[in-house]
Amino acid sequence: MTVRFGTATMKAAQVAAAGVSLKIVELGIPKLGPGQVRIRIRASGVCYGDSIIIEGRKPGIPYPRVLGHEVAGVVDALGDGVTDWQVGQRVGVGWHGGHDGTCRECRRGEFRNCRNEKNPGISCDGGYAEYMVAPVAALVSLPDALSDIAAAPLCAGVTMFDALRHTGAFPGDLVAVQGIGGLGHLGIQFANKFGYKVAAIGRGSQIEPSGDETRRRRVYRQQAQGPC
Repeated sequence: MTVRFGTATMKAAQVAAAGVSLKIVELGIPKLGPGQVRIRIRASGVCYGDSIIIEGRKPGIPYPRVLGHEVAGVVDALGDGVTDWQVGQRVGVGWHGGHDGTCRECRRGEFRNCRNEKNPGISCDGGYAEYMVAPVAALVSLPDALSDIAAAPLCAGVTMFDALRHTGAFPGDLVAVQGIGGLGHLGIQFANKFGYKVAAIGRGSQIEPSGDETRRRRVYRQQAQGPC
């Protein structure tokens, strides 16, 4: 996705090249192309996947690059041909930043497995900025009841949601979530909503439940071990 920049500026956290630390820079606010929306960003999650760009662990990453693929914000402007979204509407963007619609996976409806998938923060600039541009295929609508900060970690959310959805478990079954971190804490909440009995497995006293949570899930603390 080619993005043009205007004369108005914004602040962004950018990586100039592989192996270089993030730096706050001033860039032009991106201009729109057909089928795109511009998002005024309110919250952007920090994902371990962002280290792929910082460390240059994927071939062909175009630098410099603004990271971020866990975005919550509001539509700031509409490109030509965009009719299903409105200026001011709350939206989110996750790891999936667009697909070609022509490869075998896309023809099967498996858009997230597209052979030419686009990813914010890799294929194009992402959410570590005040504004970003995204194709309409990358957008999800955010409900008013969900805050921007709670909505931003879409990558972690879909990872855990899909994992649980494909377990084959039924309400009342026991499901174990190992590792109560950025993904695991969401997995516990999703599993509870699915009606599973949840076993939370992790290290440290911070995973201990409190109040009503004690009755909803079992907690197992692993003993810390030295390096393998």
